[in-house]
Amino acid sequence: MTGTESMPGGVYDPKQAEPDLPYLRKVVGASMAGTVVEWYEFFLYATVATLVFGQLFFPATGNPLDGVIAAFATYAVGFLARPLGGIVFGHIGDRIGRKALLQLSLVLVGVSTFLMGCLPTFETIGYWAPALLVLLRFIQGFAVGGEWGGAVLLVTEHSPDKSRAFWGSFPQAAVPLGNLLATTVLLTLSATLSQEQFLSWGWRVGFWLSVVIVGIGYYIRTQISDSPIFQAHKEEAEQAEKKEGFGPAEVLRRYPRGVLNAMGLRFGENIVYYMIVTFSITYLNHIQVDTARILALLFVGHLAHSAAIPLIGAMADRIGRKPVYMLGAALTMAWPFLAFPLFDSGDTMMILAAIVAGLIIHAFMYAPQPAIMTEMFPTRMRYSGVSLGYQVTAIFAGSWAPLIGAWLLREYDAWTPIAIYIAIAAGISLVSALVMRETKGASLYALDEADRARGV
Repeated sequence: MTGTESMPGGVYDPKQAEPDLPYLRKVVGASMAGTVVEWYEFFLYATVATLVFGQLFFPATGNPLDGVIAAFATYAVGFLARPLGGIVFGHIGDRIGRKALLQLSLVLVGVSTFLMGCLPTFETIGYWAPALLVLLRFIQGFAVGGEWGGAVLLVTEHSPDKSRAFWGSFPQAAVPLGNLLATTVLLTLSATLSQEQFLSWGWRVGFWLSVVIVGIGYYIRTQISDSPIFQAHKEEAEQAEKKEGFGPAEVLRRYPRGVLNAMGLRFGENIVYYMIVTFSITYLNHIQVDTARILALLFVGHLAHSAAIPLIGAMADRIGRKPVYMLGAALTMAWPFLAFPLFDSGDTMMILAAIVAGLIIHAFMYAPQPAIMTEMFPTRMRYSGVSLGYQVTAIFAGSWAPLIGAWLLREYDAWTPIAIYIAIAAGISLVSALVMRETKGASLYALDEADRARGV
């Protein structure tokens, strides 16, 4: 296909000088719709784990931080399941397509989240309560693990080379929008119900609402198709006499540097995000800031985050992926040493400044990630490659970050060890950004040709 010929069905060739922007926006909307849904449910769990689960699903010990730590341990289970979901979905998605797997992940996360809202508490069924919570959390994490790779590839593989970071940043912006939606629901419930009502049944409403949101997201995703580059690859693979390798084993054998580099980039970014949006609730509660005020401040923070991500994505298309990422990692190393004193002030505007600054700094690392990881791997193993780089890191990073933060707070009753932990994590991502290759404007078709040449 040459010139400006269109692909059938309204799909366009990303090699065109002038892509079909209405269809591209439709793809972006479909990707974002599902991502908003899945991260609404994932963040809902994170917030309720802090506010409710520690009290209702675990035995009382006399120290409220013990219940929070136990709840964060179940929170970590979702992160442990995410790499497995990424591996399974990536392997199948590289073979049959991105869209079908995204439909499945949406249904899985919706069902598991709804059932969480139906669970009896520890007082009713004892240790079965945390056991069932862990099981549903595992299913939820498994589904979310398969979501990210498919959602971002749906967009980046449709995007023109010159603006891939901009368009690819929109699924990232959907994450704070999902968090924003969860925060809105919880803020409304906590503001309209008494503490006793919220703990008794109010928190369950947010989980039950997932059924409506999943239905909307599922319908929107039925309206788009897989990218032309993937469809062409699939047809070639079906016709080829010698089958090309694909899946996690093949990507680790062929592109180990890309996987390791992606994991390093992800490490500090993942930790600081969950320290801001999850652990900050615990820390601010610990210094006697009321829950409604914390949720209201996070609401503003999520708005700023979602607005900043596309702007920074466009910046990565103009000046390159490396300088943008390096700036974000360097600023992240400094952020906690400024943020925790602002938290300790107890002043609403100071706390807000710390949260907003942290999330905007995070966006410098988060916005270019889809383009960077897409440009690391060829089409035949791209879903597996980006899922491994993104999700496996969660085992060592975001899954334990709130728990480690709570443990450090309990042991030292000071923020300095927590700030050092965040700075070290960001330093690892800074080193990874220094050694990564600059891929601004890279052609995915050229990447596939280079991969075929390597195979020959």
